[in-house]
Amino acid sequence: MPNPADLSAIKTDSIVAGFFWLLPNLAIAAVVMAGFLGAAWVARRTVRSIVRRNDREDLGQLMGGFAWWGLVGLGLLVVATIIFPSIKPSDALATLGIGSVAIGFAFKDILQNWFAGFLILVRQPFRRGDQIVVEKYEGTVEHIEARATLIKTYDGRRVVIPNSDVYTRSVIVNTAYPTRRSEIDLGIGYGDDLQNAREVILAALTDLPHVEKSPAPEAIPWSIDESSVTIRVRWWSKSIRNQVVAARGDVVGALKNALTEAGIDLPFPTRTILFHDQTEGADGDRSRHREAATPSSGESDPGETAHENRAPFRSARATGAAAS
Repeated sequence: MPNPADLSAIKTDSIVAGFFWLLPNLAIAAVVMAGFLGAAWVARRTVRSIVRRNDREDLGQLMGGFAWWGLVGLGLLVVATIIFPSIKPSDALATLGIGSVAIGFAFKDILQNWFAGFLILVRQPFRRGDQIVVEKYEGTVEHIEARATLIKTYDGRRVVIPNSDVYTRSVIVNTAYPTRRSEIDLGIGYGDDLQNAREVILAALTDLPHVEKSPAPEAIPWSIDESSVTIRVRWWSKSIRNQVVAARGDVVGALKNALTEAGIDLPFPTRTILFHDQTEGADGDRSRHREAATPSSGESDPGETAHENRAPFRSARATGAAAS
């Protein structure tokens, strides 16, 4: 029976001999892999430089990374066939195909986001620097990566949204066009002249610095409400967020000052309140019901009429209680 020490020595000798036998293959594989790495580096820089010429840096980074990893993967496949000559390229490709299915299931979300990012960058519904709204998030696009789109909100926070969510859901691009329309509803009193109010409103918006002259502002009679006639005021400004906010502030201040100077009423909402006795004895007796017009702002002194109507209400309640 062979000595175990002899068997161990034979195995060690065979491993050493095999290593030396593979040394030429390892050297060739190292040279080949270095060549593939160099080619991958050149391909990535070339792809990025070509795509950047069209001002599409994010797409260049994505495609450059794809070119890099594609050549590196091919290099590893070639190196494996050099180091282990028994491996046939067809067998390696078949194994890679089966493995790619497993990898696809394992990294489904990553691949989905990658393809969504690729389609976003190719079709360009928006680009870096645009201001967009994705569901409840609104801000400026900082970067479109292989996995996610990065948005900087107006209050200085970063939101990372998966590309698949951005691609499959509705997106509002606020800066898709150079100008953007804003509007507010303004109520005037029933006793004011409607045409005069419109002229005052349009004159107030004429020289505001952040309001565009073309298209011109509009003042449209919009609805007849409970305590006022509503005029919808529309104007255009630059589509960038800070310009929209600045224009709105200018418009509100100018309208308030202009309408006040012109003596046009900006009425408070009013309500009609019915005071009545809720006892069975007073049910259906309109003579024991009282109405009072009071402002909805909840002021401490609603008016003389309301004061006069409170007393019958209390006396009616007291009478009803006594009767019961």
